[in-house]
Amino acid sequence: MKNSKLWELLSVLPPSFIKDAGRWIQSPFYNRKDQLIRLWEYLEQCLKKAQLPETHEQIFSAAFPQEDFDINKLRLATSDLYKLLLEFVAYQEWQKEPLSSYLYQVRFLRKAGLNKLAQQQLKQGLQLSERHQIRNADYFRLRYEMMAERYTFDTRSRPTENTPLRLLSATADIALLSAKLRQACLAISHQSVYSSDYQPGFTEEAIRYIADNGLESEPAIGLYYYCYFMMQDHSTDSYFQEFKKLLFQHGASFPEAETRELHLMGINYCIQQVNQGDESYFDAIMDFYKKGILGGYLLENGVLSRFTYYNIVAAGLRTGQYNWVKQFIHDYRVKLDRYYRESSFSFCLARLEYAQQKYEDALPLLQKANYRDPLLNLSAKTLLLKIYYETDEYELLHAHLDAMQNYIRRKRVIGYHKTNYLNIIRYTRKLVAVNHYDKKALEKFYTQIETEEVLTERRWLLGRFRGLGV
Repeated sequence: MKNSKLWELLSVLPPSFIKDAGRWIQSPFYNRKDQLIRLWEYLEQCLKKAQLPETHEQIFSAAFPQEDFDINKLRLATSDLYKLLLEFVAYQEWQKEPLSSYLYQVRFLRKAGLNKLAQQQLKQGLQLSERHQIRNADYFRLRYEMMAERYTFDTRSRPTENTPLRLLSATADIALLSAKLRQACLAISHQSVYSSDYQPGFTEEAIRYIADNGLESEPAIGLYYYCYFMMQDHSTDSYFQEFKKLLFQHGASFPEAETRELHLMGINYCIQQVNQGDESYFDAIMDFYKKGILGGYLLENGVLSRFTYYNIVAAGLRTGQYNWVKQFIHDYRVKLDRYYRESSFSFCLARLEYAQQKYEDALPLLQKANYRDPLLNLSAKTLLLKIYYETDEYELLHAHLDAMQNYIRRKRVIGYHKTNYLNIIRYTRKLVAVNHYDKKALEKFYTQIETEEVLTERRWLLGRFRGLGV
């Protein structure tokens, strides 16, 4: 049972959801199989006790108390309960979108010939849509379908009137163009990470149509219009600034997942600019992070990814916002996944102390934490390496470098990460061993670091070689 689809689904549902699902399963309107109710009650008790279901025989006995064990019956009951639960999940999601409810009500009443009632519901639905906060492509698609229903009634009473048709067409255009440009931006974003030659159809035609008709003023279109050019053309800052302005003004008009997606597109663009040498974009990165955190867009189900936590701290330190970073580290500690919470908190606090040259405060934070994630462990070891160097603890540094190298080989960190950390170790050893008065050797190592393909600590190493007079 523990590996079944049903238990996997049940394990992620919050208690309030489980309670409502129980009412659904016990309702004869949705379920008339008593064995599914008994199976549900048994599994619900397992969830409350935080224990896995027992043997198949015991589960079967709970669902079919008067019958001999039959594994096929149990599998069928488990499958039926899983489908019933998915139906409830779909119903819960559907309830979150009241416009859909009005649309289906209108369609039913119209098909039943109750046109007056249908038009009353349609009027209420359209009024609700005008007050609706979300204004993305899905919103305009739903509004288009509701306006199409109104057009059906309007053509009967005013067959020569063109205004409803123009409004219907304009709404369809917004829905289509917004969805098309979003797909184009997602494709470009994907291509920046993975090798792909996928090109969404008629994107250029859509771009021209938007420009010719001034449709970029509609946020649902404009955000992706400027995002598209921002991703395609890095030679100018203007598209990025328009994108950023629209996102900060209208981010709340999109679903949280879509707004998070847009924030990440902006952050990734800034990172690309930083990687090309323009470090002024760190300020913009922080703008996106602060807006995304305050709006809750960078959290998923109330949880902040530990990687986002690290990245926000790193960007804040690069911009020298130490007080803000300290507050953030403490405030969002509780938002981290419990499994990684303490190690992530200690590591980020150590980075803050290191950035402020408080090495004695950073050391115990690095030494006491239990870094379950090998990559976080390596990041902590790298920070420890830098502290030993900065405090002239060369014996400790040499021992640490040996231990770090053995750790990498033992953990079999593969690909980019293995190469990167072995390079950090190699260049740190050269940094310690090089003759400070041999300018040619210093310049040689400096050039090697500058041109090394994989080296995340390039900036720190170059800074140390510059300190030696390169």
